[in-house]
Parts: sequence; structure tokens; C-alpha cells
Amino acid sequence: MTGITLAVVVFAIMLFLMAIRIPIAACMFTAGAFGYVVQTGWLPLANFLNSQTYARFASYDLSVIPLFILMGHFATQGGLSRALFQFAAGALGRFKGGLAMASVFACAAFGAICGSSVATAATVTSVALPEMKRHGYSGRLATATLAAGGTLGILIPPSVVLVIYAILTEQNIAKLFAAAMIPGIIAMVGYMLAIAIYVRLVPGHAPEHDEIAKTNMTEALIGVGPIALIFLIVFGGIYGGFFTPTEGAGVGAFCTFIAALAKREMTWAKFKTCFYATAESSAMIFMIFLGADLMNSALALTQVPNQLAAAVGGMGLPPLAVIGAILIFYVVLGCVMDELSMILLTIPIFFPMVMGLKLGLTPEHQAIWFGILVLMVVGVGMLAPPVGLNVYVVNSMAKDVPISESYRGVVPFLVSDFLRTTLVLFFPAIALWILQFVGK
Repeated sequence: MTGITLAVVVFAIMLFLMAIRIPIAACMFTAGAFGYVVQTGWLPLANFLNSQTYARFASYDLSVIPLFILMGHFATQGGLSRALFQFAAGALGRFKGGLAMASVFACAAFGAICGSSVATAATVTSVALPEMKRHGYSGRLATATLAAGGTLGILIPPSVVLVIYAILTEQNIAKLFAAAMIPGIIAMVGYMLAIAIYVRLVPGHAPEHDEIAKTNMTEALIGVGPIALIFLIVFGGIYGGFFTPTEGAGVGAFCTFIAALAKREMTWAKFKTCFYATAESSAMIFMIFLGADLMNSALALTQVPNQLAAAVGGMGLPPLAVIGAILIFYVVLGCVMDELSMILLTIPIFFPMVMGLKLGLTPEHQAIWFGILVLMVVGVGMLAPPVGLNVYVVNSMAKDVPISESYRGVVPFLVSDFLRTTLVLFFPAIALWILQFVGK
């Protein structure tokens, strides 16, 4: 069996197992184990698992993941999203489509202390969806807005996806966070503009005037004060050199817990829920790590990644065309896989290929720029059918809205995503400009 044939068989096994709803970690582990055994035998596989499992799970860098996840759960259970939405609704509610825009803003702000797309979508939906329905927003616009806004949970730092990319590519986490800030803000503004245009071009999906009770902005500012303070402490500490990203995640989790206690939202039951949910999410991510490590090692033995890189290099294609093709592949792959699995499976294959392209950037800047592009396109996968995990999550909380309506509603946001990705693709400085202010 040739290397290419074996690689195709390995991928076919993985996709088949995914199709019958086997957990993605088990899919990659099983397919990778098959490919590894065929090429080396059982004993080398046992030796690989013995050494790789310890090397992967004993990594200090991975400790940042459960800490940021815990920080997000404290924010969710602590009721911080409610204060964010009230502030945003008070500031933006006077505009047509203002409540939808407020939901996007709330998602962006909550994402700054959460780091998870699905958690951001679910948390803000629980607060914003009833209000949007009560004020006459259509189910299509309401669910699509919240699903799209949820993707800001991984675009606005901290981002678990970026942390994993940094670990896989050995890049600086703080610099990746910094590079994601401007594209994340552009995403938020782009979604707001998409809403403003949509409600004017397609009447009937938003009220002409939102009849929102007058908000005491002083009280609203006090309510969002803890969130702004946590963001400043965590990222001010990281970029001020007071602590590392891992230490910053620990400080952020502690501060978020204190904020939840101060709001008197944190009960003993919720406290236990935070830790149980963090343990469950972390275990899932770590098992995907192990499955991806095994599958990538099996593929590396086939030499197919090297052959693919050489073939692409020999085609003489413009570097940006190669990057564009990779991004399109991510969008297609996002229709059947979640973002973590995509990153873990493909980055070891695509990253060396991208780093071999001549783009006129330093190696570090090229790696960071590619990471931001990947981050944006995996966010598209959270919205695009037939999977669109964020759409499923939000739609499951709006049981009276057909999922086809939610998918129709995300089209303007996908257009915004396309325009933003194209902009960053052709103008890398949008993401890289801020790095000049970030120390080594």
C-alpha cells in the first residue's frame, strides 16, 4: 500500500466514524492507530503512546486552557452577561435594529473574558433572545444575530483556539492575542453594519423603533465595571510584563470568581458546576490533542504532508492563491468538523507549507498572520450549514424558530466574514500593526 493510498484510507476511516457519531477524539485516535500499526507494528505504537501521552499532558503550556475555560464558566454562572446586555441595550437601543446590535456588542464583551464561541452564544442568547422577541424581532434575525455574535467569543482574546494554535506552532500566545484584537473589533463593527443594512433592506424583521425602558446608564456602567476591570487586569498584566499568559489566565479566573461573588450570583451548586464543566471541556480537548497527535504522526510516516508541500511549491502558484485555497478548504471542512479538531488535525500539515511561502513577512509575523486568518475562517464554520454549531446551539434555545430560518438569517453575517477575511488576507498589517507595541 502506497503512502498516498494509506493516507486516504486513514482519512476515510476517520470520516466514517464521524458519520456514525463517534466522538471526534476517538475517530482520530482509531484512524491514527490503524495507520501507525500498518506502517510500524503494535510495539512501536505502544511506545509512541507511552511517551507522547506523558509529553503532551505534562506540558505546562496546556494549563492555560482549563484556566481560561474556568474563567468563562465563572463569568457565565456569575450573571455577568446580563449586565453587559443591559448596558449595550441602553447605549444602542435607540437605533433601528439596536437590540440586535446590542447583542453583538454583548457577545464581544463577554468573549473578552470567556474564550469560547459556543459558551458566548449560549450565555448571551439566554439573556438577549427573550428581549428581542418581546420587542418584535423576527426569529430569523434574532437567532442569526446571536449565532454570529457568538463567534466573537474566539475572535476577541482570550481565545482557546488561538492558545492551541500557539502551542502547535510554538508561537507567542500574547502576540497572537494582540494580533487578534483589531480583526476582532472589525468583526464586531462589521456585524453591526450587517444588521443596520439588513433591517433597512428587508423590512419586517425588526421594529421601526425599539420601545426600550429608559436605562440608568450610571447603574449600567457600574454593572459592566467588573468586566472591564478584569480585562484590564489580565491583558494589562500580560502586556505589562507582570505575568505570563498562563498566570494571567489564573488571575483572570480568580478575579471573575470574585466578581461573581460580589454580584451574589455564585452559589455552591453553580461553583461545582463551573469546575465540573471545566474538567469535562478540558478532558475533551486533551483527548482530541492525543487523537490528533497519533493521526498526524501516522500521516507523517506516509510522507504525504511533505509530498503535498513539495507539490504545491512546484506548481508555481502565487503565495496568496495558496493561502486562499487553504482558507477555502477550512470553510468546507468546517461544515463537518468543530474548530478544535480542524486546528489540531490540519495545522501540522498546513503550517510548514505556509511557512515555506515567500510573502515578504518575517517568519514570526507570517506565522501570526496565518493564525489570525485561520481563526477567522474556523469562525465561519461555526455559522455555515450543514453543521454551523453556533446556529444549532442558538436554535435549540429558540424552539419556535425553524433552523432553516436561522440559516437564512446568517447570510449577511457570512458576507461580512468574507469581506473581513479578504481584507486581512490582502492587508496583513491590519493584524500585525499592533505587534510593534508588544514586547518580546
